[in-house]
Amino acid sequence: MIDPNRRAVLAGAAATAALAQPAVAAAQRRSPRTRSTDREAIAAAVNTGFDESVARIRRWIALPTIAAEQLNVPQGVEHMARLATEAGFTNVRAVPTGGVPAVFGTLDAGAPRTLGVYFMYDVKQYDPSEWTSPPLEGQIFDHEFGRAIRGRGAVNQKGPEGAFLAALHAFRAAGKRLPVNLVLLAEGEEEIGSPHFRNAFNDPEVLAAMRRAEGVIIPSASQDRDGGVTINLGAKGIIELELVASGERWGRGPRNDIHSSLKAQVDSPVWHLVNALGTLTRDGGNTPAIEGWFERVRPLTPRERELIAAAAAVRSEEQAKRGLGVQRWIDDLPWQASLERLVSQPTVNIEGLVAGYTGPGGKTVLPARGVAKLDLRLVPNMTVEDSLAKLRRHLAAQGFGDVEINMTGGYDPNETAENSRVIRAQQAVFARSNIPATLWPRSAGSWPGVVFTGAPLNKPAGQFGLGHGSGAHAPNEYFIIESRNPRIAGLREATMGYVDFFYEMAAA
Repeated sequence: MIDPNRRAVLAGAAATAALAQPAVAAAQRRSPRTRSTDREAIAAAVNTGFDESVARIRRWIALPTIAAEQLNVPQGVEHMARLATEAGFTNVRAVPTGGVPAVFGTLDAGAPRTLGVYFMYDVKQYDPSEWTSPPLEGQIFDHEFGRAIRGRGAVNQKGPEGAFLAALHAFRAAGKRLPVNLVLLAEGEEEIGSPHFRNAFNDPEVLAAMRRAEGVIIPSASQDRDGGVTINLGAKGIIELELVASGERWGRGPRNDIHSSLKAQVDSPVWHLVNALGTLTRDGGNTPAIEGWFERVRPLTPRERELIAAAAAVRSEEQAKRGLGVQRWIDDLPWQASLERLVSQPTVNIEGLVAGYTGPGGKTVLPARGVAKLDLRLVPNMTVEDSLAKLRRHLAAQGFGDVEINMTGGYDPNETAENSRVIRAQQAVFARSNIPATLWPRSAGSWPGVVFTGAPLNKPAGQFGLGHGSGAHAPNEYFIIESRNPRIAGLREATMGYVDFFYEMAAA
């Protein structure tokens, strides 16, 4: 593992010196003809390096870093640092966070503008018995859209991040200078709610480098099954936690599992947990019932409603239902109303329940302990701190103050202005590629973008990337590498998407 205490010389002096050279700065503002010629050379390098780009993604899939299990943490840090260094980043090092280290690096192209890049190098857990092929094999298989890689992390996010790295390799192979400088910060705890990631900015070099960025992106495979993309102007926040009820803490029920026949005489901590869960929502679990939960919720703005209405008019409701395997929306809402609810509403979701015996057959026990795994999605202007305090007060007021609340990770919602350079550059790339793009108020999913959009950076941030994949957090996760569908990008086209994005970010 890289020594987390090693420090390199600040890149700021080099960047400042480069900006002081008009010839170097002017070289970044290439004429359309020069840009076209450079792009042709870079595209040729992308094609030549295709097999190695695929192999790079497969090698990365073979090394899963799972923060929840502390699996392959030193190896994951080392591998991420190697990937960054080989792609051209300098000053690459591990940054202590108090948890799994972040990986930091800079790429100084002597350009007037700098782009921040967020990677995640950790993945979700997996059960090999649920997969068609071994989840770490990175098997190449025939998908309906073309050749694809199947494996844990294929689309979330190693495939898209591999496409980004392939773009950097292509610039070097073609002998072309990037039109923007880059600052990379890679996280190893995204899949557990990023509990320590913000601490990376306690490092003065990291903070100074990221402050130079005009915006931040996370590489993504954004194309849906029809080839269209959604440009998110933000994302919901999240709190991941466990509620734990035990006889020992409650003062009722057993300290250890006992025979179930004694239920006639002894209280059940698991039923106590179930009753506590029942107070958190109403309407069959669809509406949070935690006191004060909606006090800070910001209603949809007129512009957000306008964006949702425009998206509802072009998105296929039937395809959405088919893809999710559902027949109806909550309350049998019509399509547009369901989308407004998706964007605007906070949620209280039960991810899993663990108590007593869960093996084959039955086992007549009265369990002494039960655990509920929850995620709570937050919308503007909710905060983790305020929401967690309200949950504690609610449980205490309802008679469940003994139920433990163990927060494992989380962060606030994030928002990015529609007219920011990061958003406009995405729109320009998609327009040049004739890819239908829909602006969307915020993703219902979550990523720690608030670390960039909030204090102390206050930078625009968002997801960007061509390509298609699916199965994140699920069995048989995949990423398309060679597409037979003319509307969907393969790995080559996704790689060139980042090339074009760099040029658009550099454009005046």
